[in-house]
Amino acid sequence: MPEKMGSLTSSFLKQNNTLFFRIFMILFLSCVPDRANLCSNLSLATTTVQNHSTSSNIDFSFRKLTLDGYLSFDNIHHAAKDFGNTYHLHPLAVLYPKSVFDISSTIKHIFHMGSASQLTVAARGHGHSLQGQAQADQGVVVNMMSLREPVMQVHTDGSPYVDVSGGELWVEVLKETLKHGLTPKSWTDYLHLTVGGTLSNAGISGQAFLHGPQINNVYQLEVVTGKGDVVTCSEKQNADLFYGVLGGLGQFGIITRARISLKPAPKMVKWIRVLYSEFSKFSKDQEHLISLENSFDYIEGFVIINRTGILNKWRSFFNPKDPLGASQFNWDGKIYYCLEMAKYFNPEDTNIMNEKTESLLSKLSFIPSTRFQTDVSYFNFLERVHMSDKKLRKGVWDVAHPWLNLLIPKSKISDFAREVFGKIIKDSSNGLILIYPVNKWKWNMNTSFVAPNEDIFYLVGFLTSAVPASTGTDGLEYIITRNQRILDFCTRANLGTKQYLPHYSTQKEWQAHFGPKWELFVQRKYAYDPLAILAPGQRIFQKSIPFL
Repeated sequence: MPEKMGSLTSSFLKQNNTLFFRIFMILFLSCVPDRANLCSNLSLATTTVQNHSTSSNIDFSFRKLTLDGYLSFDNIHHAAKDFGNTYHLHPLAVLYPKSVFDISSTIKHIFHMGSASQLTVAARGHGHSLQGQAQADQGVVVNMMSLREPVMQVHTDGSPYVDVSGGELWVEVLKETLKHGLTPKSWTDYLHLTVGGTLSNAGISGQAFLHGPQINNVYQLEVVTGKGDVVTCSEKQNADLFYGVLGGLGQFGIITRARISLKPAPKMVKWIRVLYSEFSKFSKDQEHLISLENSFDYIEGFVIINRTGILNKWRSFFNPKDPLGASQFNWDGKIYYCLEMAKYFNPEDTNIMNEKTESLLSKLSFIPSTRFQTDVSYFNFLERVHMSDKKLRKGVWDVAHPWLNLLIPKSKISDFAREVFGKIIKDSSNGLILIYPVNKWKWNMNTSFVAPNEDIFYLVGFLTSAVPASTGTDGLEYIITRNQRILDFCTRANLGTKQYLPHYSTQKEWQAHFGPKWELFVQRKYAYDPLAILAPGQRIFQKSIPFL
């Protein structure tokens, strides 16, 4: 019996019930050679799903749909490109929905075609996917940003929340909630992403140690399943779908509305950066800060390799606490680790905030002369990455971004740093290396998201840009090879690493990624997207013979 059947086969033999038989058949069919299987490696840009005649017939059937928005079959090449710029899968059409009805009707239309049709559907937000996750080869891409339903509404009574379209940008959510003196609790570093997009992954930033990821701060969702059903779900209503969709990589439904919890918004932020020359001190201080009951409100960090001008770059925005010491600081070719912290406050509480900040910093072991700080508005702090994005769009946006994001258990982070920062990574000048810890107990692990099996784990992100046509260390081929060396080390050293924004090409890898959650993941796929219509770009399931 094929190995890929895994533990589901054992459950089938033991329980011999209909549900497990269906799941057994799903995995069995994935092992049949030369078939359009459910869990297989997709080709990148060369797969031809339908011939011209079949495509024409499908075009005609779609044109008969009554929609509030519209389907476009022309000038849709942009839907075959994303921020990663390494996968280019061309769709048959792009849906510009004005209502949830448009998304539901389109998916129902494809679902009723049955297994004879190979059409798939991918929800696309602002195009920040890295490996074509929001693309649909000869399928339908849903432009979620054209969905303006429902109109954003902020509720201030009791436990405040905002109801917002899944296609809305987080920056617009921030602008609207600030009008009411409120704000979401947890963020991503970049706010020009859609609500549905980040909730389908997790949504992690420097507030995650305190409030958990964005998927922890959702009261309710409206979801369009792979059958075209529109379902409202929460912890108390259709909870299985609710937890499945959060962090579910788009596999069970498209998020069309979200109810996000809010809290009172501060007006100002004290933003601080300090440097360490020893990783052990750096990680110890990070772990200390996230363990405190009353710590900073934001904690991140990054690695600096062969970037001797970094303090000079900070001078234009940050102020050195010790100007003379900062000017005399000698880099001497070392690897440095930057701890980045923020304390939220209102102007009337400035003195109290300063006292608390000094108390927190006095317990840390950073290099005193490298302390830089500034006070900025809360909005400007959360929008800090956007100005860099504007620069990217002037040229760097169009290059490949072979990013790699990993979650490393606390007990293994020193081994990881010693090998990766000490031996594999020689230069970080063409990209940022993020590194910061989070508290797992702040995360709701009922969601589809998977994390290392420890109470504290680190996010480590290699946010690299490739120089076009380069064959050197800044070229795409070199960076991809380097990323693979990092992954190979994690596997060889048995670090217990998980990928964030995961990307795999085989069913075996996906099964290993989800681990004990794999069976439930497959069950949910059967329940909510039985023809594997949704999110084909994740390469977890591929449309095939219908479920039995």
